[in-house]
Amino acid sequence: MTTRIQRRNRKRILDAALEVFSSQGFRGATLDQIAEGAGLSKPNLLYYFDSKEAIHRLLLEELLASWLEPLRAIDPSGDPRSEIMGYMRHKLRMSREFPRESRLFANEILQGAPRLADFISRDLKALVDDRAALIARWSAEGRVAPVDPYQLIFSIWALTQHYADFDAQIRLIREGTDPLEGAEPFLERLFERLLAP
Repeated sequence: MTTRIQRRNRKRILDAALEVFSSQGFRGATLDQIAEGAGLSKPNLLYYFDSKEAIHRLLLEELLASWLEPLRAIDPSGDPRSEIMGYMRHKLRMSREFPRESRLFANEILQGAPRLADFISRDLKALVDDRAALIARWSAEGRVAPVDPYQLIFSIWALTQHYADFDAQIRLIREGTDPLEGAEPFLERLFERLLAP
């Protein structure tokens, strides 16, 4: 059984690691940086995690569990446009609330998904195939406009996660404003027009 101090230290390590990995990438991150960010010595960190890889793997597993839930939650018996728009809004909210997690995932993908390739080609592909088939069915029934369901899903990912992954660029261009200011109504209009039968 873990103690309160052990739980607190693990949380501090994971939070520091998320900051380091999301800003430095896996290759640029070091155990020394993570230990310093957590306010612990490197030997103390190694008491909880035996390697940088172990910390990174746990962060990715926790990320994927929450990151994919909104896609799984699309209700086949719901109103198609409401379900898709709800998914888009949820992804946008995640970009606002969890930008480090988004950048952690983006860094992994930019490196060629070395630690996630099996998961993506198996679990994520199966989930996206399932949701694409559902959207294709809705489209065939005339409940949403004819769209390529894969491109729709990819565009939702691209247009929402951009705000987290390219936050620095947006802040430099729109200095002094919230990077997500106006994003939701714009994306709502864009997708409503795209999906209207």
